[in-house]
Amino acid sequence: MDVLKEITIILAEILDMEGLEITPETYLIRELGAESIDLLELSVAINSRFNIEVNDDELFLRTLRTHLRAAEMEGRDAAGYLAEKYPALTVSRVGEILADMGGGPVLRMKDIISYITWHGKN
Repeated sequence: MDVLKEITIILAEILDMEGLEITPETYLIRELGAESIDLLELSVAINSRFNIEVNDDELFLRTLRTHLRAAEMEGRDAAGYLAEKYPALTVSRVGEILADMGGGPVLRMKDIISYITWHGKN
C-alpha cells in the first residue's frame, strides 16, 4: 500500500483541493494550510483507513514544545528525549525538527507516514 498516495487522497478531500501535489517533505500547516479541524478529520480518516489507534498529540506533534521544556527541566538531551516520546520518528528526523522549529509548525507528510508505518508494525 502506498501510504503517501492514500494520505494525499484523504487530504485532497478534507482540504477541498483537487490535484494536490504532495511529497513526503510537504508541511501540512505551513504549505497546505491545514487547520485544527482538518487535522481532526485527518485523524479520524487515518483511524478508519489504516485501522490504527491514533493519538493526536503524537501524530501531529502537538506536545513537542512541552516535551522540549520537560527535557530542559530534567537536564536531558532534547533529541534523545523527543525520540523517546515520538518513537515513530527516526533520530535524524528529530534532528531536522529541532533545526527547523524557528520556521513555524514542523509537521510534514513524512511524519504522518512514519506514524502510520510504525503503528502498522507494532
